[in-house]
Amino acid sequence: MLGMCRGRRKFVAASLALIFIPALTWLYLSSANFTVKPLPLSPLDPQSSVLIGAAAEHQDLELQLRDVEEHNHVLRREISLPPRVATHSSHHSNSRQGNQLHTHSTEEGTGDSEAKKGVASGNSSDCVPQPVVNKCETIHIAIVCAGYNASRDVVTLVKSVLFHRRNPLHFHFITDSIARKILADLFHTWMVPAVHVNFYDADELKSEVSWIPNKHYSGIYGLMKLVLTKTLPSDLQKVIVLDTDITFATDIAELWVVFHKFKGQQVLGLVENQSDWYLGNLWKNHRPWPALGRGFNTGVILLLLDRLRKLKWEQMWRLTAERELMSMLSTSLADQDIFNAVIKQNPFLVHQLPCFWNVQLSDHTRSEKCYKDVSDLKVIHWNSPKKLRVKNKHVEFFRNLYLTFLEYDGNLLRRELFGCPSETDHNSENTSDARGHLPAVPAIFSGL
Repeated sequence: MLGMCRGRRKFVAASLALIFIPALTWLYLSSANFTVKPLPLSPLDPQSSVLIGAAAEHQDLELQLRDVEEHNHVLRREISLPPRVATHSSHHSNSRQGNQLHTHSTEEGTGDSEAKKGVASGNSSDCVPQPVVNKCETIHIAIVCAGYNASRDVVTLVKSVLFHRRNPLHFHFITDSIARKILADLFHTWMVPAVHVNFYDADELKSEVSWIPNKHYSGIYGLMKLVLTKTLPSDLQKVIVLDTDITFATDIAELWVVFHKFKGQQVLGLVENQSDWYLGNLWKNHRPWPALGRGFNTGVILLLLDRLRKLKWEQMWRLTAERELMSMLSTSLADQDIFNAVIKQNPFLVHQLPCFWNVQLSDHTRSEKCYKDVSDLKVIHWNSPKKLRVKNKHVEFFRNLYLTFLEYDGNLLRRELFGCPSETDHNSENTSDARGHLPAVPAIFSGL
């Protein structure tokens, strides 16, 4: 039995050897035709070759983009540089574009602002010297004032002007007897240095404008600004004309310097009207006098008197008024209607001032579009019949500015203007003449 078991084991071993040895030999020989891939050590390893290729392509793209951006930057820099040799045609083209920008800003009247004009004109404006007023140059101001109420308003106006001023001033008051006495006594009391005053009798001027029917609350005195070329001295070349309901928030010399910006035949400096009055859409059947666009407000006027006289201003406004009164029958806004009718026919006469030189607080005002920043305010105009009671969401600020000067002690305005030579009063000897000039107030012309 034992021998039989051993024989079977040997047979099985021999059989297995005959089966596995050829199989192993075949596997060994066939293994030379296969390459065994290494086992992945992480889930990302099977895609490593693909990612490496993608990364290389992305890096190439970044390099190409960087090269393109650098090339574009160089091109932009070259384009922005001014040409080395400016041709006549290119210079002419640039000049025309500059005038178009300036014209657009003037027509908009948003003033807005002088700083915007400087930005629009480019860096070259920094090299252009801006006009300035000599510190000893006398600034002339004309005001029509009659009655107690107007005198009260004009005192506040004068205080605001004197408070900010840095130049000698010469006031030209067209007054009735009441206003003249009030203002004369006031200036005698204040004794402000470097301030000259002349009075002109308004009663002598009534015949010049009394033929014009006027519905405005200012009455006949609201038309007298039309005759300033005849009323003021013939040797006076320019003047700033102000309504009595004006409050200054800056030095009036800043306004005086605008005369240097007048071009061509421009003789009137005005701010665009800040209501829809002259558009004729405030109420049904509203029919205003003719005007250029929104028209202009005459609360602040820059007058080039010498040029106006050469243009025969008296004849110009009279013919216009006579023609329009045939259909309009009367003025609604006094002299402002006639000024606008003349400008409608002769738009070249006007130089439009930035809106902040006449921020109008009328009943239908749109002046909020002008004063987005209170630091831009230079002149406040209470041109509503309601005056300080006008409805405006910012009226409290404007009212406080007005009340500040209303309550201000005029004796505190005696500020010497150092650096200017002493002036002798040549006006104190003036006597009344055919135009109704009254003697100046001699006591207020103290030396510097």
